[in-house]
Amino acid sequence: MRPCSTTTRRLPIGLGIGCALFFGSCAWIPKGDPPAQYLEPPEMTETLAEVTSRLQNWPEDRWWEQFGNPELNGLIEQALKDNPGLKHASARLRQATSLVKVEGARLLPFLEADASLTYERISQHGVFAALNPEVAGIKIMYGIINPLSFRYEFDFWGKNRAMLEASLGHAAAEEAETAEVRLRLTTGIARAYFRGQALQQQLTIVKTIVGIRRDLKTLAETRFRLGLDNDQPVKIAVADYEAAFKRQAAIRDQLDVQRHLLARLAGKGPDEAAHLFAKPKVIVPTQIAAPDHLSIGLLVHRPDLAAALYRAHAASRLVRVATTQFYPTIDLTGFVGFNALTLAKGTDKLANFLFSGQSFSYGLAPGLRMPWFEGGRLRGELGAQRAEYDAAVELYNDTLLDAMREVADSLSAWQTTNEIMASHKRLVASLGDDWRLAKIRLVNGLDDDREVLRHRYPVLEQEYALRALESDQLVAAVDLIESLGGGYHNPDIEQRPKHNPS
Repeated sequence: MRPCSTTTRRLPIGLGIGCALFFGSCAWIPKGDPPAQYLEPPEMTETLAEVTSRLQNWPEDRWWEQFGNPELNGLIEQALKDNPGLKHASARLRQATSLVKVEGARLLPFLEADASLTYERISQHGVFAALNPEVAGIKIMYGIINPLSFRYEFDFWGKNRAMLEASLGHAAAEEAETAEVRLRLTTGIARAYFRGQALQQQLTIVKTIVGIRRDLKTLAETRFRLGLDNDQPVKIAVADYEAAFKRQAAIRDQLDVQRHLLARLAGKGPDEAAHLFAKPKVIVPTQIAAPDHLSIGLLVHRPDLAAALYRAHAASRLVRVATTQFYPTIDLTGFVGFNALTLAKGTDKLANFLFSGQSFSYGLAPGLRMPWFEGGRLRGELGAQRAEYDAAVELYNDTLLDAMREVADSLSAWQTTNEIMASHKRLVASLGDDWRLAKIRLVNGLDDDREVLRHRYPVLEQEYALRALESDQLVAAVDLIESLGGGYHNPDIEQRPKHNPS
C-alpha cells in the first residue's frame, strides 16, 4: 500500500508544478505605457450658427446628378468603370477579403491525406547498421498511405480569433478606402469639369475681347492715317490687342489641361476629351445638405474616418495576438492509415502487405510549447504592436480634426461664394446699363464707335470674372459635398469608438 500512497502524494505535487509551468509565463508580459485614447468629436455649434441655409439630410450617393449636366454624368459613369486607381482599390479589397478566409481557417481543424513510397539502401557504416548489423547493406521499400491526417490548435487564449478579427478590420478598412477613392475620383472629375466649363466660356468671351481690341486698333490706325490723331493711340491699341491675343492663347492652354485631366480620370486617352463642354448647362444647387449634428455623424458618413477607425481596431486585435504569444500553445495532431515495409526484392508483396489489416496504423500526438526565453523577441513584438495601435488611434484623431476643418472651410466657402455671386451679378447688370446707354448715344449721334466699344469692354471683363465666380461656386458645392462624405453611409460603425487593446 505504501507505493500507492507515494503515488497519490506525488500526483497533486506534479499537477501543481505543471500548472505553475503552464501559467508561469504570464508574469513576464510587460505592462507598457497607457494606450492612446480616441478623441471625442469636437462640437461645431458656432460654425453651424453662421450658415444661413442648410437641410437636415446628408448628400446622396449619386450627388453629381443634382447639377443636371448629362456630359458630367457620363464622364463620372465612365470613370467608375474604367479608372485604374479605382480598379486598384477594388483589387486590394478583394485581396483583403480573401485573407479573411485564410485567417478564419485557423479556427478549424486541418484535414488532409498523404501517401509516400520510399526506396532506401541502409548504409553498412551508419549508426543504424552499427546497432543492427543484420540489416547493414540491405535495400528496403517503405509505403505509407494515410487517408486522414489532421492538425488542430486549441485557441484557449483567443489568438486565432483575434487574428481573424484583425483581418476583418483590415478588410473593412480597405472597403472604406475604396469608397474614399471613389469619392475623390468623382469630386475630382466634377471640379475639373466645372473649371474646364468656365474656361470654355471665358475663351468665348476673350475671343470677343480680341475682336474689340482689333476693331479699336483698326479705328486708331484709320484716324492716324487721316491725320485726326497722332501715333500714340495706335501704339496703345496695338499693345492692348497683343495682350488680349496672348490671354486667349493662355486660356486655350489651360482648357487643354483640364480636358486632358478629365480624360485621365475617366481612364481614357487625351483624344477622348477633345470635344468636351458641348453641353455647358449646369444647375447650381440653391442648398447643400448640411445636418446640424455634424460632429457625431461624420464618423458614419466619412469613408476616411471609417477606414482610420477600422485600422485602429485591427491594430488592437494584433496587440491581443502579440500578448497571447507569451502563453503556451497547445495543439493536437493525428493520422489514420496503413504502412508497410519490405525488402526491395519483395516489392511485389508490398501492395498486399500495405492493404492488409495487420498494416493498419493510427497515431495521436498532443503537443505543448511554452515560450521560456526567446531573447526579447516577444517583448519586442508586443511593444511594436502597442506602438502601431497608438499610431493608428492618433491617425484617426488627426483624420477627425482634418474632417472637421474641411467641413468648416467648405461651409464658409459655399456661403461666401453665394454672397459674392449675388454682388457680382448686380455689378454686371449696372455695367450693362452703361453699355446700352452708350449704344443709344451712338444711334443719336452723340458718340462714335469707340465709346460703344470701350463701354462694352468692362462688361465683357466682368462677365469673364463672373464665369470664374460661377466655377468657384460650383467647386465650393463639390468641396462641401466631399467634406460631408459624398453619400457614404456605414451604419455598422459606432457613433463614438470604444476599441482598446487587450
